[in-house]
Amino acid sequence: MSVFKITASDWEILKLKLQRKYNHLSDADLQYTEGEEDQLVDRLAKRLHRTKDYVLFTLSKQLADLSSNSL
Repeated sequence: MSVFKITASDWEILKLKLQRKYNHLSDADLQYTEGEEDQLVDRLAKRLHRTKDYVLFTLSKQLADLSSNSL
């Protein structure tokens, strides 16, 4: 179980940022239910051909400053 947590409202913003950065991700790839962070990270790691650590780092970095427009 992950200690990484995303709220539904934060996910809406984060999802838009991810769609801009990785435009090949589908709505299904970005489907998220609060409390299912591990499944999201696994799915994104597979679709992005990256490690789970990379995905966690990327998501954490974006969550740290959701108001920023940078990717």
